[in-house]
Amino acid sequence: MDRVAITFADRHPAKRQAVCVGADVGGTWIRIAVWAGHRVSTTVVPADRDLRRLASVLRAVWRRRGWSRRRVAALVVASRGLWTIGERQTLARSLRGLAGRVHVISDAQAALLGALGQQPGVVVLSGTGSIVVGWDARGHWARAGGLGPLIGDEGSGFWLGREWLRTTDRDGRLLPTLRAAHAPDPVQTIAALAPAVLARARRGDRRAQRIATAGQRYLATSALKVARALKLGPRVNVSWAGSVLDDRWFRAGLIRAVARAGLRARWHRPSEEPVVAAVRLAATLARA
Repeated sequence: MDRVAITFADRHPAKRQAVCVGADVGGTWIRIAVWAGHRVSTTVVPADRDLRRLASVLRAVWRRRGWSRRRVAALVVASRGLWTIGERQTLARSLRGLAGRVHVISDAQAALLGALGQQPGVVVLSGTGSIVVGWDARGHWARAGGLGPLIGDEGSGFWLGREWLRTTDRDGRLLPTLRAAHAPDPVQTIAALAPAVLARARRGDRRAQRIATAGQRYLATSALKVARALKLGPRVNVSWAGSVLDDRWFRAGLIRAVARAGLRARWHRPSEEPVVAAVRLAATLARA
């Protein structure tokens, strides 16, 4: 549900001020932040896994808000599943009718900016999917993972849920696996099992603990790979993002796994959410 205060300007179209919008497009949810003056408000809408339909999803939000292209000065979209310049440009073109200026980046880049600001370092992202990204003092980027549910996403919500279904299938409980596999959105359905898997692990379920430990190890190895690729030095700034890493128990295990992998990390609590980093970029873009 939208959570935006109605102001005097909202009731008088002629006096409406321009807004800047940031959108963090994940596998399950789209988080939207609106910058109007010095006020930021946020809302969440369900995601469509087909990015070709993103423009339609956002247009529905625009209609509910009464926005036009002239009202939205700048839109920055931080999306999953995008890394090449061509992919970002294609998505940006499809969104041109929504704002005066449109810019597209990867969701992992927004997560890193939100977590560490301008500091060089690494961010571990685990939500529906997973990826590790980092950058150095010269602005060079590196990544590990982020290849999607068919090829990678180890340590993600989807991966945790899938590994649990494989475990229960070996017990002869086939029906839950079949239901998840044939759901309208199997990736989202399987990823939704992750909180229950982590809850079982916290309570001492050995099978769930083995799955969680393996996921933490995958993510830790990826963090080490990124830090080495960028030659970040003996002590590395590290932060996190994503719904799976919001779980304190899982995050504590990741911190231990990173240390065991040989990465000397200086852990930072994220400064702000990725969607806020995106809307800040939109405000900068509008002023340029």
